[in-house]
Amino acid sequence: MTSREFGIFLNGSYGVGKSSTLDHLADLFAEAELPFSLFDVDWFHRSWPPAPTDPQNVLTEADNIRAVWRNYRRTGPRTPIVAGVITRAEDLERYEQCFEIPLRVVHLTASLEVAEHRLRGRYTPSQHRALTWHLGDHERLARELHRLPSYDLVVDTDHSTSAEVAALVFDEFAPQLHG
Repeated sequence: MTSREFGIFLNGSYGVGKSSTLDHLADLFAEAELPFSLFDVDWFHRSWPPAPTDPQNVLTEADNIRAVWRNYRRTGPRTPIVAGVITRAEDLERYEQCFEIPLRVVHLTASLEVAEHRLRGRYTPSQHRALTWHLGDHERLARELHRLPSYDLVVDTDHSTSAEVAALVFDEFAPQLHG
């Protein structure tokens, strides 16, 4: 590990633009010829039923991320760019253990109105139950995320496109990754 090696973790509640920003960051990294690997943590824990010893699938998620990261690392050094939710210091520690490097945490925020609008645009009528759950939990999660002691960067996404948010994140961290 070099002193410049770290990952970028896009953290935020539902509807703030984590996944969209992740995609745009990949484009910026590729254009700059900076090696990277993307991780949307939702895809590493979405299974049912969970193990009785892991009811939130966090251990399964960590094992899955660790395995995929090992595969990516075999192809050479790269920066993990991650979209997910960290609400406690223990969450950050678990992710840093998966990647075996420090993570720079970016807190993406959005007002309740903007997040609700985005969530309503994401789900189809047949996904009403998922929409209702995300709308109901967004505010609680947003409050919880504000209690995390510190972030490396905070970006309000209300009046920015995902591409603009990605550019802010890239401009903040990419210069530190250049050799």
